[in-house]
Amino acid sequence: MTEEFDEMYETFKALLDAFPPAEAVKRLEQFGTSPDIVQRIRERHEQQTIRIKELEEPHAVVLGNRDTWYTGPQPKDKCWPAIVDLLRKDGWPQEPAIRALDDSSTRVVSLLNHPKEKAFSTRGLVVGYVQSGKTTNFTSVMAKAADRGYKLFIVLAGIHNGLRRQTQARLVQQLVESNPSMWSQLTGLEKDFIPQDNPASYFGKSNKTHVLCVVKKNAPVLRKLVRWLEKASDYLKDCPALIIDDEADQATVATKSINPLILSIMGCLPRSAYVGYTASPFANLLIDPGAEDLYPKDFVVNLPKPTGHFGTEVLFGRYALDGEDPEQIDDGYDMIRSVPEGDMPCVRPETRADVEGFEPVITETLRKAVEYFWMVTAARRVRGTGNPHNTMLIHTSVNTAVHNSFERPLKRLRDQSVQSLTDAGFLSRLRVLWEQETGRVPAEDFGETNVSFEELVPELPGVLDSCRVIMDNSSSEDRLDYENGPVVAIAVGGNTLSRGLTLEGLSVSYFVRSVSAYDTLLQMGRWFGFRNGYADLPRIWMTDELAEWFRHLATVETEMRRDIDIYMTEDETPLTFAVRLRTHPALRVTAAAKMRDAVTAASAYGGQRIQTHYFHTNADWLRGNIDAAHTLVEASIASAVRVSDRSAEGRFIFRDVPHDVVTDFLSRYKFHEKSPESDADLIIAYIRKRIAAAGSLRRWNVAIVGNPKAKEGFSFAPGVNVGRNVRARVTGNPTPDFADIKTLMSRRDAAVDLTGDTSKLTEDDIVDRRRVELPDTGLLVLYPIDKVSEPSRAKKSKNLRDPLNAEDHVIGVGLVFPKPRDMDSTVESYISADLSNVRIEDEDFSLLDSEDA
Repeated sequence: MTEEFDEMYETFKALLDAFPPAEAVKRLEQFGTSPDIVQRIRERHEQQTIRIKELEEPHAVVLGNRDTWYTGPQPKDKCWPAIVDLLRKDGWPQEPAIRALDDSSTRVVSLLNHPKEKAFSTRGLVVGYVQSGKTTNFTSVMAKAADRGYKLFIVLAGIHNGLRRQTQARLVQQLVESNPSMWSQLTGLEKDFIPQDNPASYFGKSNKTHVLCVVKKNAPVLRKLVRWLEKASDYLKDCPALIIDDEADQATVATKSINPLILSIMGCLPRSAYVGYTASPFANLLIDPGAEDLYPKDFVVNLPKPTGHFGTEVLFGRYALDGEDPEQIDDGYDMIRSVPEGDMPCVRPETRADVEGFEPVITETLRKAVEYFWMVTAARRVRGTGNPHNTMLIHTSVNTAVHNSFERPLKRLRDQSVQSLTDAGFLSRLRVLWEQETGRVPAEDFGETNVSFEELVPELPGVLDSCRVIMDNSSSEDRLDYENGPVVAIAVGGNTLSRGLTLEGLSVSYFVRSVSAYDTLLQMGRWFGFRNGYADLPRIWMTDELAEWFRHLATVETEMRRDIDIYMTEDETPLTFAVRLRTHPALRVTAAAKMRDAVTAASAYGGQRIQTHYFHTNADWLRGNIDAAHTLVEASIASAVRVSDRSAEGRFIFRDVPHDVVTDFLSRYKFHEKSPESDADLIIAYIRKRIAAAGSLRRWNVAIVGNPKAKEGFSFAPGVNVGRNVRARVTGNPTPDFADIKTLMSRRDAAVDLTGDTSKLTEDDIVDRRRVELPDTGLLVLYPIDKVSEPSRAKKSKNLRDPLNAEDHVIGVGLVFPKPRDMDSTVESYISADLSNVRIEDEDFSLLDSEDA
């Protein structure tokens, strides 16, 4: 009986190549297979599909109960095993790297339709990280889909020739060269799509090969492809097609030319699946789900961050999200170096009128960045490990004339440095820079061995001799080419270097271009990715304002991914979930045209903790807040039902204070305008709504949290004195009169008014205890912060703090709201980006419609 079952199950698996699972079962029944064996076959197949659906990673939000027909690679497969062999030759370990890639690509393929279904039009989205291996993932998806019978593969590879060529080369290497007899190509390394005379030679029933087409998102090219597919319509009824949209947020969403053409391509293909890949899905998730568009209605897959990946959070740090312990969120690595605002006119024209004839000046910070790059390259040669290429990126403008203007001064700097290699003063300056940098970020923290200055000096002549200065832009003949031996290059460019293109061995970036949207900013970060063998060496020179924007973006990105994971566990579908994207005063979420279907989110503070981390540092602003705090404490003393004096711990608690005392304080206290989550008017409106709707928040506990070990105190009122807290500012000062302390409240502070020992409570424990002890009571915490606040120097590589140096002491405020037992009240807000004082250079989309792009 077991032998008969095994044979019939193998027959069933063979039938799955030709039929969807339900149809394959019917065929078994037509063969006269006994109902008992058919049922057992169904159960085994269901077990296999459940294993795929319940993979720990990647997480996915899926529409309905999609039929998971794909259960993983089979012994007779050709394309996927070839990729595995290539990855092993490249040094990929089976665990965890290849296994993770296998699982994530299997999950994506399982969400496609079976290729033999009569008609389908699937729309999905895969969210990865910048420079995290998305190309390898979609190549693996294509390989597995090919192994199961998908015929036509169209890859939309960005808007620039460089990325299209790089993508074509990788797909040919990983798919075509391993199985050349199985593939036909409509595009080549040097040519985008050109219509072929005879579609039957590609799609006729006599041709069993898979068809590969890698095209730019360029309107003339896509129109040619649409017209050719229309001519081939007789052959496409039985042609299952997979469309991969690389950088799916770029040019795809809300563009007048490209978006309709992608939909037209899908319209030519009765069996098609569209899967977008992006690390910045902000625009894709704001498409109207009800429109006939490319909203990912069928699935959204959230790829896990690969081990060893350098992302936004690792480099810039981020702010704590709701429910996180702020003390567990660090500041990122000490790899960001400040470019003074005074340098800006030297490295980019201030207005468009200044572009013509612009001559850049090699400032001290740019010179340091270039010299550090040469020393990094020398140190990597000493180590002799990792990627053989070495690249530096300089990105100051989108304008190609500005890029080209850097060629002469950079080459002059290189030539002068060659002449100076025997000069003791020059070498002494390099030594100081190298020892400063390696002292700030110790190699040992990354499992690497420190390279001394004496070890790298002998390599410098060879580094300088091999260093090329490349202007890589849409008007330049010069291009970064990593296919012909190790490269040492300083690449100056704009959009051609900022989307999708992998800059091999990137170790140093000089980046001062301002942009207006989250997705553009995130994609500009070519420094994200893997740094095997030199994880301690990357550095980024940028303005302090840009560094703060990236820190905010790291928070947005983490919150968005957490939302996707939460929706996955709550049985939401892509049509019913709505990822929240927190706003920033100087950045749009995405281009305005892409936000036309976005709606204003309603703010509800139930169960949340709000805290101030941005402050002005001028005396007048600070003294206004000190006065507001004095008034609050005096009113709390007069109206509290009970006062807990825990001054030995640096704490006072005024219990059951009327809500109007709190709302009066909130109307007087000035929150920094860069803190949209700390909007006093919204918070006051929320408190009043909760009182009217449920009688909640009528009473508040007002606490003061100071530092019991501090030598200097702060007096809120007679007899109410505590030590001043130290809250150093995050390194960098984007504007005068500004400080970002990143974190104000500790987890313990959110439990200051609870009874018993609270020292070991988790965030969830605190929410639960508050619901039991103080279900309707809010908590407001005041923090007196010392105006100097010297940072502690505990850990070198995370030494990212400067003294606060405010003109007066600072009053920080934390608010803890009870989690409602009923439906929460909401207050709506819309925060638009004020770009009036930000010099912006957004992406140039003229190439979308260019005939010669």
